[in-house]
This record gives sequence, structure tokens and C-alpha cells, in this order.
Amino acid sequence: MVPIATRLPLPALLVLLGALLPGPGGAQTSVHPKEAVIPQGGSVRVNCSASCDQRADLGLETHLTKKQVASGLNWVTYELSGIEEDSVPLCFSNCHHNQTEASMSVTVYSFPEHVELEPLPRWQPVGENLTLHCQVKGGRPQTHLSVMLFQGEKLLTEKSAAGEPAEVMTTVLAGREHHGTNFSCRTELNLQSQGLGLFRNSSVPRQLRTFVLPKVHPRLAAPRIMEVGTQRLVNCTLDGLFPASEAQVHLALEDQRLEPTIEYSKDSLWATAWVKVTPEEEGIQQLTCAVILGNQSQRTREKVTVYSFPAPNLTLSESEVPEGTVVSVECKAHAGAVVTLSGASAGTPAPSAQFMLNASAEDNKRTFLCSAALEVAGKVLHKNKTQTLLVLYGPRLDERDCPGNWTWEEDSQQTLRCQAWGNPVPKLDCHREGDGALLPIGDLKRVMRNISGTYICKATSRLGVVKREVVVNVTHLQNNVDPIVIFVAVAAIAFVAGMGIAAYLYNRQRKIRKYKLQKAQEAAAMKLNTPP
Repeated sequence: MVPIATRLPLPALLVLLGALLPGPGGAQTSVHPKEAVIPQGGSVRVNCSASCDQRADLGLETHLTKKQVASGLNWVTYELSGIEEDSVPLCFSNCHHNQTEASMSVTVYSFPEHVELEPLPRWQPVGENLTLHCQVKGGRPQTHLSVMLFQGEKLLTEKSAAGEPAEVMTTVLAGREHHGTNFSCRTELNLQSQGLGLFRNSSVPRQLRTFVLPKVHPRLAAPRIMEVGTQRLVNCTLDGLFPASEAQVHLALEDQRLEPTIEYSKDSLWATAWVKVTPEEEGIQQLTCAVILGNQSQRTREKVTVYSFPAPNLTLSESEVPEGTVVSVECKAHAGAVVTLSGASAGTPAPSAQFMLNASAEDNKRTFLCSAALEVAGKVLHKNKTQTLLVLYGPRLDERDCPGNWTWEEDSQQTLRCQAWGNPVPKLDCHREGDGALLPIGDLKRVMRNISGTYICKATSRLGVVKREVVVNVTHLQNNVDPIVIFVAVAAIAFVAGMGIAAYLYNRQRKIRKYKLQKAQEAAAMKLNTPP
């Protein structure tokens, strides 16, 4: 505010007033103005005068910097400058060896140099008291300076400034409704009674963030066991949060930080993340989910057992052997696991099992199963490995798969079946003795009389040749009926049919005649009973 200097009336007017003042018996000293309110560092002009009938000695007693700027008979004007503090200057005069005095008050005003609301907690728990603390440096006169604390535009408290610095405090019970609310400290210097107005100042507003983190642990869903090299999905949830969208989630498997995807609802969150385990993490690991909100956190820990369990090794000394070869079958498991091997004698489960096999035709395409078992965290896991043995043997034709005698009815539908066995698979042909006709093996055919005969079926492979004799018989009906017999039968049938027709016609005519006679008799009876 610009400094104000108080100006006095013209010196001539003061001379005139001095001439009208009383004589020596009632001489007095006067000061003008009686009160002055000026900004800090400002100046003011003070007039001292005396009511004396002769020239009086006038002066101004003050510790302030002063300079005489005007004077006349029994009056003098001083300018006080650089005023930093309140002061009470004293005017005095000597008239006829009699001294009188008059004092004035100079009040210095200044605006607060610093108005600050102390920083709020980064997060404030809902349901706990929050103390607001305002500090004001400078500002005078304090009797006209008030300090106020606001929530938004709502006045919380107002007090007069006292002390340097002036401090004002109030307490607020934090609630959800306060989340995001601005709080501020304001001052008012009221100099309206001095004709200078009302001066306001305000601190920088500070925003409050409130939160609720329930006193429960998050729910963590995770596998109890995991195999090295695999990855699984884990999830972590927590309800009753406020504001849920501000919550953070920390998911980690020991030192492996996971990258969760977080979904928020009104007052809950759902975090999911993939966890992949490596050979270095084999053993019992700790999976942690921490939900962090404000300056608090809730966490849950689960143990995850990471294991290594490769499939067992199943080996055959040879996977393809001629019939009669001795084959070694061996099964070995990963450390810590035990195995069972199909074909091996039952015994106490061990890390390995084996047996010897004399390969026969029945062992061709035989599958051997090696099953390994490993107990992890109380759960028994299984892994299997299979191998197939191929046995090379020559062609075979037996009665079961290629019968030696077939008998069918003529014109029936039949499938001619003859199966040869061997590895490699043999080629099969069946030719009739004499004309070499080929028997259609494996096809559905109408049986004809001309396929009868004896066939030689031959199975051929690179390991040898086998032959088998097959006899095919076709049965048929005899059609040598005498024509005379047929004629007699037909004649007899015709005779019987004719006699039947004649009997039908005779009975029909008889019934018609009987009906007509009955009608005639009824008519005659009616005529006799009619009166003349």
C-alpha cells in the first residue's frame, strides 16, 4: 500500500488561531493529528502548536526520524519518516517558563508476509482426526487481523491473530466425503474503521486424499505346485476399498516381480498375472500379493512348490528285430521318482526297472509302458513313456484266418476271407488248380456255381513263402420235374376252381327263388283278409 503523509492547514490560518488563544495563565500545547495509521515504512506530518500570548518554544520528542518542514508563530510542523513500529510522539511548549505537553499515537499496519497451511498427510485414513495447522508471519495491527481455516468455501474456524508467528489450528474427522477436498488458510486485516478498507490474503490450497483399506488379507488364488518351464495364472482380490482405483497391487514370486492386470469395480479390485518358473526356482517358493492404498498395505503369502519331473527314459536294445532275438527293455526315472514297467515282474517301486524278452511273432507291434511316479507337496504325479517293438517274421496262413474248406449256397452273398500274417506284410494270391482262376479274396460277391474247386493260396514276403489248400463248394437246387405232373396239377386246380364257381351260382339262384315265393305268399294273405 502506498505510504500516506498527513497534511496540516496553511500556516496563516494557524497564526490567526494562535492570536485567539488564551493568555499565559491558560497556555496549552496541542498536536494534530491525535492518531495516525500508516503503512509500515511510511511517513506522517505532525503539527505542534501552543496557545501562548507571546512566542513560545515548541518541540517534538520522538525516537523516529523527524524533519521540520514548516513553522510560524507558536506552531511548527514535522515530518516523521521510515516508521517501522508503533510510536507515541510528544509535542511540548514553553510559555512564560511554563511547559505543557500533548501526545499523539502512530499505528503502523502491514499485510501478512507469509500465510501457509502446513502440508497435509499424503493419505488420511477415514475415521481418524486430521489436525489443520495454519501459520501467519507478519501482519499488524494484530488486533485487527483474523485468521480463518476453510474446507473449500466452508468456514471451519476463525480466530484473532496472536503472537509471531500467529498460529491457528482445528481438527476435522476425516471421511470419504473429504476425499479430493481443498483446505486453505485465509487472513483478513480489517482497517475499515480507519477508513482504509478490508484486506484479505490466502494460503495455497492443499488437497486432502482419504482412504479405506480393510483390515483383512487379500484373497490369493494360486497353484500349490508348478513344474519347471510351465506358466500358470494367479489372481488376487480384495473388497471394501476406497477409493479402489487408487489401490496398487504388488505380485511377486520371491524376487520375481510379476506384471498384473488390474480390474477395478466400485469398492474392489481383481488382479491377475502369469507366473513362469525356471530351473533356478526349483523348491519351495513364496508367492506374495500386497494391496497398497494410502500409507497402508495388506498382504497374503502362499507357498508354491516348484518341481522338475521329466518323463522317464524307456529304451529297447533294438526296436526292430528278427523273431527269436533277445531284447532288453529298460526304464529309468528322474531323481526322486519311482517307475513301474509293463512286462517286468512286480516288486518294490524303484528308480529303474528292466527285463529281457525273447521276441516272437506275438510280440510284433507290442507296446511297452513305463510309468513314473513323483510325490510333490503330498500329491502323487505320474508321467508315462511308451515304446513299440517290431518283430520280423515270415508269412503265416492258419485255419483260423484262412479256413481250408468253404461251402456256400449258390446265389448267396458272401465275402471270401483269407488273411496272411507276417512282418513285412506278405502278398496273398489264391489260384484254382487246373485253370489257375483267381479267387476274389476280401470282396462281397454273389456266389456262382463256377467258383467251385480247389485253390492253392500262397503268401509271399522277403522272409519266405507259405502255401495252403482251400476247397470251395457251391450247393444248388435240382430242377428235373416231369411236364405231365405239372399238367395234371394245373388241371386239378382248374377243376376245383370250376366246381367252386358252379356251387356259388347254384346257391345264389336258389335263394332268389325262395325270396320270390315268400313275397307271393304274403300278397295272397293280404287279399283274403281285406273285407268286400
